[in-house]
Amino acid sequence: MIMAKTAEELAALQKEISISEFFEKNKHLLGFDNPTKALMMAVKEAVDNSLDACEEAGILPEISVKLKSVSEDRFIVTVHDNGPGIVKEQVPKIFGKLLYGSKFHRLRQSRGQQGIGISAVVLYSQLTTGKPTRIWAKTNTQKKATYVELVIDTLKNEPKIVKDEEVESPIKDSGVIVSIELTGRYRKVQGIDDYLKQTSIANPYARITFTASDGVKTIFPRSVNELPKQPKEMLPHPYGIEFGILLRMLASSKSRTLATFIANDFSSTGAQSAKDICVAAKLDTQKIPSSLMREEIDALLSAMQRAKIQRPPLDCLSPIGGKELEKSMKKEYPSSEFAIAVTREPSVYRGNPFQIEVGIAYGGDLKSDEQMTILRFANRVPLMYQAGACATMEAIKEIEWKRYGLQQSGNNMPVGPVILVIHMASAWVPFVSESKEAIAPYPDIIKEMKLSIQDAGRQLSRYLSGKRRTGDQQRRLQIFERYSVEMATALHVLTGKDEKDILKKLKEIIENRNRLKEASQKAGDTGEEVAPLAVGEEKGEEE
Repeated sequence: MIMAKTAEELAALQKEISISEFFEKNKHLLGFDNPTKALMMAVKEAVDNSLDACEEAGILPEISVKLKSVSEDRFIVTVHDNGPGIVKEQVPKIFGKLLYGSKFHRLRQSRGQQGIGISAVVLYSQLTTGKPTRIWAKTNTQKKATYVELVIDTLKNEPKIVKDEEVESPIKDSGVIVSIELTGRYRKVQGIDDYLKQTSIANPYARITFTASDGVKTIFPRSVNELPKQPKEMLPHPYGIEFGILLRMLASSKSRTLATFIANDFSSTGAQSAKDICVAAKLDTQKIPSSLMREEIDALLSAMQRAKIQRPPLDCLSPIGGKELEKSMKKEYPSSEFAIAVTREPSVYRGNPFQIEVGIAYGGDLKSDEQMTILRFANRVPLMYQAGACATMEAIKEIEWKRYGLQQSGNNMPVGPVILVIHMASAWVPFVSESKEAIAPYPDIIKEMKLSIQDAGRQLSRYLSGKRRTGDQQRRLQIFERYSVEMATALHVLTGKDEKDILKKLKEIIENRNRLKEASQKAGDTGEEVAPLAVGEEKGEEE
């Protein structure tokens, strides 16, 4: 017989769950759902942190990644950067506490925002090996490096320090070294090698060195010697606000009146637009923000989202740049015969600015009988998994690739020697999960991606058309050259002129044609001029 439990007994079973404890049981949500991916994720999170630190400090990144095999399924990942370092007090919190970071409340383009990344790797490491993570950190003001060994107390989501001391620095000037032992599987495809190659494409100012477990060293050199512009933090835009956020902002605002709250706490608003919003909401401009009732907040939110105000500022974005992306693609795919990159004007969804960039590399060593290779990026970070759930794939599927000179059967992926790069830069990227592997397929985002791909596709089409014309001309010249002797003989019979002179003139004509063809190839049918829209293509709203 089952004994019924009282409400008091059931209440005694309830307890708070630590975020660390939750992800300890649900590591797949953070991307640690197979050994190959887990090893790649460890490198990814450490390298992302290194790139962020170097950029914010104005330092050209020099990053070293080393992989050491402990056993068949256990590795030590060591990442060393030349960034500004980390002050001693912050080291345990950054590496040993989930949901701790500086980006979550900053509305601007950044690689990560949740403060989960590197601490999630530490959590996975201790879960699979029980070994503490080792960190060396040195700032310019330190003579010795801070050395810390730590694990995470998952019940409290707090760092548990195993060792903390000052040591002779293995770091030259400043920077961080993190060494993590974890279980995993090393594969080049969709693993560390692919991730670092793609990272080098999206971050052309970084120099990355990778030493694999077999000792083979690969260097990804930088293709530009300047850091990108630093994105600026923006205030929330009225079009992107929801009721709960507005309620919290009103309660915590330092503004004394509703009008100054609207003008000062949001982007793209001023005194006149604040007055117009208050009038539309039928609210007093002098009302104290924290005193608004729920019905008044609802009216205010409705008025804000109907108001005619400017789009949010765009300096919160830092795209790769068309020229920089093209250089980067040529560096990583030097055998390709054609490369082009385009950057569209920024657009906005839900009050958040975003910008789409597309690059195409064609020919060379790329295989012509395989599907087009697609490289996806968000805020300069490669998206290696969950391609089927990503907005990029939705945009690609909507395009008829035959118009751009590629083979395509039905709605399948096009076939050809092509690498397609798609990058989304945004103050807030709507990922489909905490592992940040796919962009949510919002219609506005898909539309911008599609238009960007069509911009690049037209230039590819122009190049391929020029290449076909050049091939046709070459074949005609070869036929002309092949029968030049017979033509000289026939013309000699018809005109009575010297056969050798006629043959000499014909050869001069052929040589002139060849010179014109070579000059045309050098000047370039390279796609620099944009071809007209293909039949059935969409135009951007600004067009």
